[in-house]
Amino acid sequence: MASHRKPRTSVLASPGGRRTAAGLTTAALASVTLLSQSADAAPRAPKPTIEEVKKKVDDLYHQAELATEKYNGAKERADEQRHTVDGLLNAAAKRAEQMNRSRHQLGMFASAQYRTGGMNPTAQLMLAKDPQQFFDRSHLMERLTGRQKQAVTDYQEQAAAAAHQRVKATDSLEQLQKSQASLKESKRSVQDKLSEARQLLSRLTAQEKARLAALERQKEAAAKRKAEEEARRQQERERQRQQDGGGSTGGQTGGGSSTGDSSSTKAEQALAFARAQIGKPYVWGATGPSSYDCSGLTQAAWKAAGVTLPRTTWDQVKVGQRVATKDLQPGDLVFFFDDISHVGMYIGGGKMIHAPHPGASVREESIYYMPIYGSVRPG
Repeated sequence: MASHRKPRTSVLASPGGRRTAAGLTTAALASVTLLSQSADAAPRAPKPTIEEVKKKVDDLYHQAELATEKYNGAKERADEQRHTVDGLLNAAAKRAEQMNRSRHQLGMFASAQYRTGGMNPTAQLMLAKDPQQFFDRSHLMERLTGRQKQAVTDYQEQAAAAAHQRVKATDSLEQLQKSQASLKESKRSVQDKLSEARQLLSRLTAQEKARLAALERQKEAAAKRKAEEEARRQQERERQRQQDGGGSTGGQTGGGSSTGDSSSTKAEQALAFARAQIGKPYVWGATGPSSYDCSGLTQAAWKAAGVTLPRTTWDQVKVGQRVATKDLQPGDLVFFFDDISHVGMYIGGGKMIHAPHPGASVREESIYYMPIYGSVRPG
C-alpha cells in the first residue's frame, strides 16, 4: 500500500537552509580570520640591543662572582667545621674507651662481691638505669673500699666527660650541615647565573658577537686611558715631592726604613707569582695552581711571599693598611663594587693583575675597568 507521508526535506537542501548554512560558514571563517589577526597583532617582546645584552651579561657575571665569594666563605667554614667535627669525634671515641675501662673495673668489683656473698653496691650501680641516683645514695658509697670508691669516681667522671663530648660533637655536626647547605645553595646560584649568561651569548649572531666585542674593546680602551692619566698624575706628584725634598713615599723606589724594604720585597714576591699566572683560566672557587678565581689568585700570590690572607674578598679587605687610590703601590689589593665582590693586585701605572670572570684568563687590566671600592696593603 503506497504511503501518503510527504518526504522529509533536508534543512540544508531548502533555500532557507542553504542560506543559514552559508551564514554559519561565513561567520566561522570570519572568526578564524579575526583570531588569526589577533594572534598576529599580539605584541612581541622587542629583541634586546647589543648594549642591553652586554649590560645583562656583565650583571650576571657580577652576580656570579658575588655568589662565588659566598661559596668560598661557605666552603671555608665547612672545611673548618669538618676538621672540628673529626677532632671531636676522635676525642669522644677516646672518652668512650676510657669510660669502658672504668666500667670494666666496676664490673670486676661487682663480680668479686657477688662471689663472696657480700653487699654489692657496685652491682647496683651497674644495673641502675640512672647512675646519678646511685651516686646520691651516700650510705652505699660509704660501704665501698677506697679502691672501689676511686673506681666509681673514675667511672662517673669518664661518663660525664663522654656525655659532654657527645654534645659538642652533635652541635658541631649540626653546624657542619648548615655550612654544607649554604655551600650547596651558593654553588647552585653560581651555576644558574653563568648558565643564563651563556644562553644570552649563544643567541647572538656572528655580527652581533662582533659588535659586542667592539663594545668591550671600547670599554677597555676608556679604562686604559684613565689609568694612563692617573699614572701621569702620580709621576707628577712624585716629582713634586722630590723637588720639595720629601723623598719617596712609596715602596717602588726604596729609600724607606728596613720595615718598608721588607714590605716592598714581599710585594715584589707576590707580584712575581701573580705575573707567572697570567694566561691561566678563571674558574670560580679555584685557588690554583692551574686556575683561579679573583680572591684565590690574590691569596695564592701573597702566600708565595709568606703572607697569609683570608679566602674571601670580604675578609681580605679587612687585612693590612687601608690606602687611597692615589697612593697605591705595587702589590696592594684593589677591591671593586659596593658589595666588594672582586679583587685585583696593583702593579703600578693604574693597572692590576686579576682573574676577571668565567671565560677569561688571568691578565693585566686597568683598575678603572670596574668601580673601585677601596684598597689595602698586606704584609
